[in-house]
Amino acid sequence: MDTKYILTALMLFSAIPAYAQDHSGHMPTPEIKVPGSKPSESEQHGHGSQIFHAFRLETQYGAGSEGPIASWGFDGWIGSDENKIALKSEGENSEGELEKAEFWALYSRNVSTFWDLQAGIRHDTQPQSTTYFVFGTEGLAPYFFETEAHLFLSEDGDLSARISQENDFLITQRFILQPYAEIELSAQDIPEKAIGAGFTHGEIGLQTRYEITRKFAPYVDFRYERKLGETSSIAKDEGEDNDDFIAAIGLRLMF
Repeated sequence: MDTKYILTALMLFSAIPAYAQDHSGHMPTPEIKVPGSKPSESEQHGHGSQIFHAFRLETQYGAGSEGPIASWGFDGWIGSDENKIALKSEGENSEGELEKAEFWALYSRNVSTFWDLQAGIRHDTQPQSTTYFVFGTEGLAPYFFETEAHLFLSEDGDLSARISQENDFLITQRFILQPYAEIELSAQDIPEKAIGAGFTHGEIGLQTRYEITRKFAPYVDFRYERKLGETSSIAKDEGEDNDDFIAAIGLRLMF
């Protein structure tokens, strides 16, 4: 199994936690962290064994080159400063057909200021029903880049990875720009999923939202996504587009 693509990408993130000093601090909730703000008293001294939660749900509707697209994204956690259960889900419906649906459940352990190690399960119902073991990290990189890097080992023994980053830039206290980027890799060809080894998919985008309240924010989103490497070649051979530009409107809820 050729893992050089995944190892090369993940090594770029392996040193990020070293920027923070180890203590029993609290990893901030990314959705409510204001760049440049001072740590709260709870972040400096911890909450002990108290149980907290923070969840974010985004739903959006837009259009790409092949027609209308509806999608959702859900993520959050419940637990204490040191130990949490992290839940995630994302999916996409195109032209009335569900094309992508993922559901995650992870144990998340705080190991450094602003950084958690995570392990658990991801199950996809679309495009194919597949279950993965997940291992990775999530945290706040220098300059307030919210970062996720995860490895996936499928029930069939296929190894892949996903790395993503986003950042909030406050134009005003309510008007916020959020650029984001994501890249996916595979350690081997997966013919049944039309995936080639190496870099497989990437996207960059910009979400612009207006927070009517901290928990309620409509937004517009523009993103460009593209299949990469051998995966792009496979798509072309099958007569499919290898890229798309999507414009959408959406709503973010926090609870």
